[in-house]
Amino acid sequence: MPQLCLDCHKEVAWLTRQRRGLHARTATRTDQSCGSCHPEHAGRDFALIEWPSGAETTFDHQEAGWALEGAHATTDCSSCHRTAFRVGPAAALSPQESSPGWVGLETTCASCHVDDNPHDTALGSACQDCHDVEAWSPAPAFDHADSRYPLTGQHLEVTCVGCHQGEATSQRAIGGGTTALRFEPLTFAECSSCHQDPHRGALSQACSSCHVTRGFEVIDRRSFNHSATRYPLRGRHRSTTCEACHGRSMAHPNPAFSRCDACHVDAHGGELQHPTEAPRDCESCHTLTGFESSTFTVAQHDETPFPLGGAHQTVACADCHTRTTGTAGADEIVHLNLTFDRCSACHTDTHGTQLPDVACTTCHVDTSWGETIYAPDRHADTRLPLEGRHAQVACASCHGPSRNGLPELETSVTTGAAGVIFHLPELECGNCHADPHLGVGSLPDRATSCGDCHTSMSFRPASVDVPAHAGFEFPLEGAHRAVACAACHTGLEAADRPTGEATLIATSRHTDPVDLRAVVGTTCAACHESPHGTQFSSRATGERCEACHGSDSFSDTSPFDHDRDAAFALAGAHVEVPCASCHPTVGTGASAQVTYTPIPHRCEDCHAVARGGTAP
Repeated sequence: MPQLCLDCHKEVAWLTRQRRGLHARTATRTDQSCGSCHPEHAGRDFALIEWPSGAETTFDHQEAGWALEGAHATTDCSSCHRTAFRVGPAAALSPQESSPGWVGLETTCASCHVDDNPHDTALGSACQDCHDVEAWSPAPAFDHADSRYPLTGQHLEVTCVGCHQGEATSQRAIGGGTTALRFEPLTFAECSSCHQDPHRGALSQACSSCHVTRGFEVIDRRSFNHSATRYPLRGRHRSTTCEACHGRSMAHPNPAFSRCDACHVDAHGGELQHPTEAPRDCESCHTLTGFESSTFTVAQHDETPFPLGGAHQTVACADCHTRTTGTAGADEIVHLNLTFDRCSACHTDTHGTQLPDVACTTCHVDTSWGETIYAPDRHADTRLPLEGRHAQVACASCHGPSRNGLPELETSVTTGAAGVIFHLPELECGNCHADPHLGVGSLPDRATSCGDCHTSMSFRPASVDVPAHAGFEFPLEGAHRAVACAACHTGLEAADRPTGEATLIATSRHTDPVDLRAVVGTTCAACHESPHGTQFSSRATGERCEACHGSDSFSDTSPFDHDRDAAFALAGAHVEVPCASCHPTVGTGASAQVTYTPIPHRCEDCHAVARGGTAP
């Protein structure tokens, strides 16, 4: 009987031979026959199928060789077992009928899911390569990394529909909608295939040359070549973030760059912008390596109203061009327009208030403060011209704070930080130097000041020479001009001290007065012992040597006139007679003495008369 059934039910016979479906499984059982499930002759309304489990809804689909899993387990039988899905070879052998159709279905997804396939026919019919029976989405077996376009960065967070959008269709509804997802073919060689160009064609269409999939705001600096733009990046701009110029999300794709102040706040507060001159840009002094360094040279500074000279050339710019808290967006302002009409505009007056109306350049140069151009000859404009040794004395010896050897100044004197005193009270020699004469009482009448006898070159020797001595009581004449001062001025013995001894008031050791009035005398006899004894004591002129002798030497008797000054005038042959013939020397050695008086005056006292009355 089973064979007779199979002769008519050819679809069942084919399935049995193919070992597919429920009938193939039951055909191998010896205890099964067609009638065990399909009883007959029970009337026209009798159902020819007797389900082993009692009903089709409780049928174990595993018995058919295809277990119902996932979403299939909850799907109604009629949803699958219908004529539209009977597309297998067995369906062609089965008569057409309106019954549910239990045979002729295939196990492939495409056999049932043709109209609701979201991929349409783009990906073929092997749905199980990506999906399982739980649901269409997600596709647990699909790994986009195995595709021709692995997902990276923010693409991992984009939904499939975000990229795989198909074209709208009115032919059929797919998955409850009217749009089929397109998976192939998709164009993805360039980002612009999916994304709009925010640069509006100003840059290359190859977005990947600048951007990465982590986001449009992330720039791949390794591949992006800013040199290809109208503004190549150099210097510090290389390390500047893109957002600093372009804003987030490229809000400013084409920022202005013709001038530095298009991006940077003027750190000089507009001090460089002259009202009648063309605006100056930062690049005239700075480079792209940073604003802190400047290319403004000393030579360029010489073209400004304040040329740099001397030590100013080595001064750091910031020492003069200071910073203050800025306004209008600038953190600080570096001032360039400085006041420099006076040194005190920058430098503290180290002399206090001693020279209120005197410019520093009167004495100083810009090489250094320690170097001064104030020469001794300019001291002539003051109350004390520098002469002699004074011109060689260091300025600090008188004007310094220590003033060694000089009187202390009043505490009210303000010297300033330099410690230099300008207005000194000392104008006379005695204000600084000790007086070795201890007052004018020990000086000659004519001497009233140090300058009468001394020069500013040195106190010793004095400047009193032979012509100057003529102004005193005893003019120096003849051999007196070569006599040492101390030979006559006994008061100079107190001045017998080393020449280099200090004469300043605070260090001088003069205690005994040098009395120039203490002299041996002014007469010849006061200094010279008379070789004539007392021969001339009774003369009316006294023992005045100068009556007969000159001052050149003792042998000089030019002042003596024998006809005028002697009692015996020389006349005739007497003129030629040697003096010694009439004035003999008496005695020997130290006691030898020329006899000048008394001398006989009669002829016979000197000339013998011969007997007979004739002269010899």
